[in-house]
Amino acid sequence: MQELQRRLEALDPDASHALRIIAAFDELVVGGVGTRGLLSAAASMAGCTAGFRQDQPAVCKRVAASGALLDPSPALKASVAIDGQAVWLEREGPAEEHDSLILTRLALALRIRHGRGRAELLERRDMAVLLDPDLPPGARRAAASRLGVRLERRHRVVVAPLFARWTSHPVAPEDVVPTAHGPLHVLVVPDGGEAAGAAPSGTSAPASVDDLPRALLAAVTALRLWDPDCGGTSRAEHYGGLVDLLVDLPDDAARSDVDRLEPLAALSWGAATLDALVQAVSVRHAARLAYVHHSTMHQRLQDVVAALGYDPLVGYGRARLGVAWLRWRLRHSTVLTAPDAGQGRSSACLPVPRSAP
Repeated sequence: MQELQRRLEALDPDASHALRIIAAFDELVVGGVGTRGLLSAAASMAGCTAGFRQDQPAVCKRVAASGALLDPSPALKASVAIDGQAVWLEREGPAEEHDSLILTRLALALRIRHGRGRAELLERRDMAVLLDPDLPPGARRAAASRLGVRLERRHRVVVAPLFARWTSHPVAPEDVVPTAHGPLHVLVVPDGGEAAGAAPSGTSAPASVDDLPRALLAAVTALRLWDPDCGGTSRAEHYGGLVDLLVDLPDDAARSDVDRLEPLAALSWGAATLDALVQAVSVRHAARLAYVHHSTMHQRLQDVVAALGYDPLVGYGRARLGVAWLRWRLRHSTVLTAPDAGQGRSSACLPVPRSAP
């Protein structure tokens, strides 16, 4: 499926987008994601509320595109009904191109879900409980036990957009979990166990069960910093304590250093040069990373110093640029933007531009 999807991207973007929807539901079914998680995924893909109703036992659920659970409603809009179950999308205006496919795959996934004899798990939201920092530790540990997450082991949280490409899928607790950045596919995998082969994705550092809610925030931050150079997953460990700083930083924190980067990053050489300066130990090293002559990098550095008001290669200037650059990347991250069917892939798949050698 993934290989066919890659081949179709260049030939037929609409068909490629449809395959991504099919592949996303396939991965959710493989992971045993619950009813609310499947509805959350469908709502996020469609960009509107998704609903599910079942006759026996009687169930009615509605989930918003944000992943929030809504009051049940018997109203059906664009719907698919079969074997005593119905799914629908509550879209204002005419149906969009892939609504029918989303409903069909959602209906199939829910039939598989309930056909496995696991209807008793319908109301269970153990993953959301496990990762909720506002709940008492006892409730989270009980949820961990029900999920098979061993309390004495350390685990990593892996997060991926619903449209991620999967090359391997470990057997681990998983679900679609609402976050501040929309519903995400979340796994909790034992440290040292099989890695989740999803791209793009973000992976936390190993954490105890009590620290998994914070590990989720770190994994989401790492995901938002993903670029193709990361390979499959962006690891929070790569950024060390800076991830903790970014997690704790409120959205309305002072942004003057970040704002100063905007005109520089808008230049044709800006993003590649700033990225090189963050990683380099010298001007020559930065020049090698950006594939330019050291005299060119020296001139660019002078322009950067003039724009920022400090030297990013001296003293605390290194830390200031490093933090500001990561915050700029978070501000402009598009990794969680669903692929545009008209383009075949999201702009999140584009790397930071590098200067030509």
